[in-house]
Amino acid sequence: MIIPVLIVVAIGFVCAAILTIASKVFYVPVDETFAKLRAELPGANCGACGYTGCDDYANALAADHSLSCSLCPVGGADVAAALADVLGVEAGSADKEVAMVMCNGTKDAAKTIMEYRGVQTCKAAKQFFGGLSACPHGCIGLGDCAAACDFDAIQICDGVAVVNRDNCVGCGVCAKTCPNSVIRLQPAKNLVVVQCNSTEKGAAVRKACTNGCIGCMKCQKACKFEAITVENNLAKIDPEKCKNCGLCAKECPTGAINNMRVKKAPVKKAEPKAEAPKAEEAKAEA
Repeated sequence: MIIPVLIVVAIGFVCAAILTIASKVFYVPVDETFAKLRAELPGANCGACGYTGCDDYANALAADHSLSCSLCPVGGADVAAALADVLGVEAGSADKEVAMVMCNGTKDAAKTIMEYRGVQTCKAAKQFFGGLSACPHGCIGLGDCAAACDFDAIQICDGVAVVNRDNCVGCGVCAKTCPNSVIRLQPAKNLVVVQCNSTEKGAAVRKACTNGCIGCMKCQKACKFEAITVENNLAKIDPEKCKNCGLCAKECPTGAINNMRVKKAPVKKAEPKAEAPKAEEAKAEA
C-alpha cells in the first residue's frame, strides 16, 4: 500500500512543478490600467459601445486614451466619469439615450391582412408579405425585441412594442433585432416623437393604419423652432432643435406624433369655508 501512495505523491509533485514552470514561462502580464477600467464597466457585454464586450472596450481605452469614455450606454454618466478618472482625462458628454418604437399601429388602428400561424417571431413573419398588417413598415408585434432585451424594458402591448423608458439603458440590442428597423435610439430628454415609420403617401397610409403619418405638414407649420420637417412623406424631429413644447402633437390629425411629457394634475382650489352664524342671528333663532 505504501508504494502506490508514494508513486501518486511523486506524480503530484512532478505535475505541480511542471505547472509552476509553465505559469512562469507563459505568463502574460496584466495591464493594471485595463484591470481598473474593466472593474468600472457594468459587464453587460451588450456591444452597444461598438466593441464586442466590456473586455474589448476596456482594452481599447487602455491602448488609446483619446477614445471617448462615454460609449457605454448602460453605465451612463457615472461610468463615463469613473473611466475618465482612471485615465486622467475629460469624461465628455454622456447624454442618456433610450429606445423608441417608431410605430403606433395598434390592433384597432392597423389593418390586418392575414392570420399568421407559423414560427412566432417577427423575423419569420416578415418573410410572408412583409408582416401581418397592411403596413409593411410598422411593428410586426411578435416580440423579437422583447426577447432580446436583458433589462425587461420592452414588451408587446395591443400588438405593438412599447418601451419602458425607466428600465431602458439604451444598449440598442432591440433596434438591431427588429427586422423592420422600427426601433431607434434617441436622447432621453426628447419627449415628443413621431411614432410612424411609413414613407408611403397619405392615402396609402390611411388605408393601412389610422394612426400613421400622412405627410400633411401641419406639424411643420405649427413648430415655432423649425424642429420638425416632412421628408419623403414622413415627419421627422430634430432632437437638437426640439423644445418638447408639443404643438406639433396637438396639430397632428392622426395622432402619429406622441407627447410623452408628464402632465401635472390640476391643483384643486380650496372651497371657501361656510361662515359661522352671527351672534344676533343665533339669539333670534333661540
